Amino acid sequence: MDLLVTPLMNMLEKKLDASALRQKVIANNVANVDTPGFKTSHVEFEDILKRALNKESLSLRKTDPRHIDPSINVQAAQARVVIDNSTTLRNDGNNVDIDKEMADLAKNGIDYQAISQILGQKYSGKIKLISDLGKA
Repeated sequence: MDLLVTPLMNMLEKKLDASALRQKVIANNVANVDTPGFKTSHVEFEDILKRALNKESLSLRKTDPRHIDPSINVQAAQARVVIDNSTTLRNDGNNVDIDKEMADLAKNGIDYQAISQILGQKYSGKIKLISDLGKA
C-alpha cells in the first residue's frame, strides 16, 4: 500500500471529484436558466458514500476508534447526475431556480477549496490526518 494513500485520502479525493462534477452540473443549470423545457440536474454523492461506509461486511479489528475501517471500498462510491423531472417553476416547463443554483455554487466552491487545501497540505507533508496517527 502506498504510504500517501489511506482510506481517508481516497474519500477526500472522491469528494473532490464529486465537487468538480457538481460544479459542471450547476454551471449547466445556470446556462440553461432561460431554455424552455430544460430540467435541472443535481449530483448525488454524499448519500452514496454514506451507504458505502455503512455497508455491512466483515471488517478488521480496529485498535483505536479514530481508525477508518480498511475493508471499506470507497472506490465503489461514484457520484451520479440526477435530472429533476418532477417539478416545473415556469409555464415553459423550465425548473431552474437561479437563487438555489447560486447558493449551491457558493457552497460547492467552499467545499472544493477546503478539500483541495487539505489534500494539498497532506501531500506536501504539512499536516497529519487522524487516520495517519496510528501508523507512526
